[in-house]
Amino acid sequence: MKEINSIQNSYIKNLLKLQEKARERKKQGLFIIEGKREITLAISAGYKFDTILFFSNLISEDEVLHLFNANVNRIEISKEVYHKLAYRGSTEGIIAVTKAKNNSLENIQFNSKKPLLLIAEGIEKPGNIGALLRTADAANVDAVLIANPKSDLYNSNIIRSSIGCIFTNQIATGTSEEIIAFLQKNNISIYAATLQNSNEYYKENYMESSAIVVGTEATGLTDIWREAANQNVNIPMQGQIDSMNVSVSAAIILFEAKRQRKFKK
Repeated sequence: MKEINSIQNSYIKNLLKLQEKARERKKQGLFIIEGKREITLAISAGYKFDTILFFSNLISEDEVLHLFNANVNRIEISKEVYHKLAYRGSTEGIIAVTKAKNNSLENIQFNSKKPLLLIAEGIEKPGNIGALLRTADAANVDAVLIANPKSDLYNSNIIRSSIGCIFTNQIATGTSEEIIAFLQKNNISIYAATLQNSNEYYKENYMESSAIVVGTEATGLTDIWREAANQNVNIPMQGQIDSMNVSVSAAIILFEAKRQRKFKK
């Protein structure tokens, strides 16, 4: 088994590029996961792994083999290398170099006859995308579609802030036009969260196939979504501001849909 003890090692330098640059992740088709919880969720989601790096003071080789239930390609790394690669020190000494999936719309499959989807348009902050993925997992939606993404899905900040929910949701990306065409093709009603020409969210019926669409906190949804929507919806605000964090807004509307569906899939 190979060991790496220097942060100057060319392979380690390449992993740092993978962490930092979307271009490198796309070019190599790889990304980095750290932490047992996140890696376990990725295993359950059927992700394939290129290499596993571990710091033996925190996790043994036997534990690594048990986690993957397979003879994975693995490298033992020193404390210095581990701390260089790990964003947080509480990730149990394990880092996985993982093969990216194709997150295209044609790969989306519905197991429900009346699916419930979350659509997020143009969300810039990785932390907000991560929070939306946590919300989507909590509501057990059928898919999350990200329109006009500003970051690749395998940005390390998205993985961290989603606490692994990037692996528990069915996710695809595309332009707003592509996603609207996909929804219309599948007879999924569009409910756009916007203040303009909208009804209160709780007055709508989400019992049929439904997509809840949210936009950025700064500018909201673009015109294409407001025009394509079957209905625009708003959350009546009781205080002095006119908006909430995008993941909170998504949660409120999604869980109204779940309540109407009696929390059944």
